[in-house]
Amino acid sequence: GVISGRIRLKDAVTHFPDGDFDIIAGRSGSGSLANLPATRLQALSDDLLQTGKEYDKVLIDLGAGVDQGVRQMTGLANTVIVITNGDPTSLTDAYAFIKVTHMARPKTDIRVVVNMARDKKEGQAIYNKLLKACEGFLKISPPLLGVVRADSKVSECIRNQTPLLTRHPNCDAAHDIEAIARTLLEE
Repeated sequence: GVISGRIRLKDAVTHFPDGDFDIIAGRSGSGSLANLPATRLQALSDDLLQTGKEYDKVLIDLGAGVDQGVRQMTGLANTVIVITNGDPTSLTDAYAFIKVTHMARPKTDIRVVVNMARDKKEGQAIYNKLLKACEGFLKISPPLLGVVRADSKVSECIRNQTPLLTRHPNCDAAHDIEAIARTLLEE
């Protein structure tokens, strides 16, 4: 409804008292920023900025890619978190996104999260591949924000449409996500 312009962003907010936070959720495949006309994309950006004034922190989960919609939405952010994994296509997409973002806004605070790593050591090795490309070609060193280890509990939660931190708060991936959140909140 928000992407199509039928309802305002602030009217799509759902409050979660347990964590004292709000969320605006979309359905998978329900709309693409890439297909929005420039005027609608601008209106959505303006709406997001206005609604965001009511919050301490705003997180926007965008899909992979460097299309105009993703670039415009990340242009609103103070910190951009690039999530990648060890797949060559994921690393290539992450690098392309970092390159386009850095070229458009050289002072952007870009951080990297490695997802679905077997362990912290593998996560560091994956990050090092991306870092080497960034340093070699872009002359920047986006820091590693964290590594989220591969965990079968994540797939289970996706299948059951239940939040990981609610269903399995003590699993490895949950601990990794909490560590990343703590790092961001402490800044």
